[in-house]
Amino acid sequence: MARNAEQFVCQTCGASHNKWSGKCDACGGWNTLVEEAPLNNTPGGARLGKGRAIKLTTLDGSAPEPPRIPVGISELDRVTGAGLVPGSALLIGGDPGIGKSTLVLQAVGALAKSGVVCAYISGEESVDQVRMRARRLGLAGAPVHLASETNLRDIIATLEAGINGTGKNKKSGASPGVLVIDSIQTMYADNLESAPGSVAQVRACAQALITFAKSRGAVLLLVGHVTKDGQIAGPRVLEHMVDTVLYFEGERGHQFRILRSVKNRFGATDEIGVFEMTDGGLNEVPNPSALFLGDRENSVSGAAVFAGMEGTRPLLVEIQALVAASPLATPRRAVVGWDSGRLAMVLAVLDARCGVSFAGKDVYLNVAGGMRVLEPAADLAVAAALVSSLADVPVPPETILFGEASLAGEVRQVGQADARLKEAAKLGFKRAIVPAGMAASDTGLDITSISQLKDLVPLFAADDQPGQAAAG
Repeated sequence: MARNAEQFVCQTCGASHNKWSGKCDACGGWNTLVEEAPLNNTPGGARLGKGRAIKLTTLDGSAPEPPRIPVGISELDRVTGAGLVPGSALLIGGDPGIGKSTLVLQAVGALAKSGVVCAYISGEESVDQVRMRARRLGLAGAPVHLASETNLRDIIATLEAGINGTGKNKKSGASPGVLVIDSIQTMYADNLESAPGSVAQVRACAQALITFAKSRGAVLLLVGHVTKDGQIAGPRVLEHMVDTVLYFEGERGHQFRILRSVKNRFGATDEIGVFEMTDGGLNEVPNPSALFLGDRENSVSGAAVFAGMEGTRPLLVEIQALVAASPLATPRRAVVGWDSGRLAMVLAVLDARCGVSFAGKDVYLNVAGGMRVLEPAADLAVAAALVSSLADVPVPPETILFGEASLAGEVRQVGQADARLKEAAKLGFKRAIVPAGMAASDTGLDITSISQLKDLVPLFAADDQPGQAAAG
């Protein structure tokens, strides 16, 4: 009998190798190859039998809008696109301790109280630990069905047998309408030899659970671990298999949490929901702009307010910069909440195109409130904060800024300008510094248009010390 060929699979990217080596040739990861059983015993792969003919159709047919199940948590409903779609699979990732389990427990608790049959399968905590969290969140009376299990075969068999509900959910043998798996990396299929969390296990378990959910019209919520780089652990194919990918972000030292949609087949991407972590769980923040700007001081140099967009929501955040003399031969550049490469570009443009030198200066940049800004439209606000700190002159009070800076020193227009200006006017701002050529707005703001980044520098020169910023 021929010996089965050995197969070594990278636990980071899923690439297969014929022999073990210390480095994966596909992704460059070290010590990531693990031996796994071959998919079949037939050399060259199993042969497919004769298939059946499938029906083809055209694009001009009508399709109804998918039904929605409102969760009752408005920020979560906003991110998912007005609610959960039956038969869909959602993947929620985030750092350890950020509040993923709290979020999904609050969601299924609200759904169970509204009459939806919900099942919560935990592979990381015991039933008693989940009950303790539920009591702290005020969900002890929610009719959620709990289990602590990691064996995929047992989970599927239990769910196929049906759940006997109680209270509003009193349906004998009912299939769950919402199923939570916390987390997918702890599940294992006993027909595979690899350990839980490996590429083969995550892929097989996710496929089986998604198939079950779609066949029963259930909503599947998968909680996923993340790597040190912030990416969801396991094979990248996992994010392609699900319908929606949500990232739960935030800093441990801040009480704010951001739920961000990076993929959504039934709604907008890059939509965010803002929560505040408290002793009683996650509270919604209906007006995050006012919350992020609540403690700011207008008379402090190095602070500028950026009017950004997160999906369809305008969001105002404070950009903070500190420029100080450096005792080091190579000045330090520290960034929190923004792209460090983008900061290096803005500094280079200010030096080469505007004559504002940061040589011999340490530069620190921070986005207040633990928010992460990904838009290029923040270039103008970052430049204003840097020049303001260097000149020690505050940004003009009650002013917002947005615009993208080019390598030529131009300030270019960005999208959804009206929504940004309306949000600023609603919060009491009086002035906006925007790219030139933007259409007139009826928001009542005093609009200052600039076409070149160098036009921003004179705004921060003290009246009695003209050119202070450039001379710095």
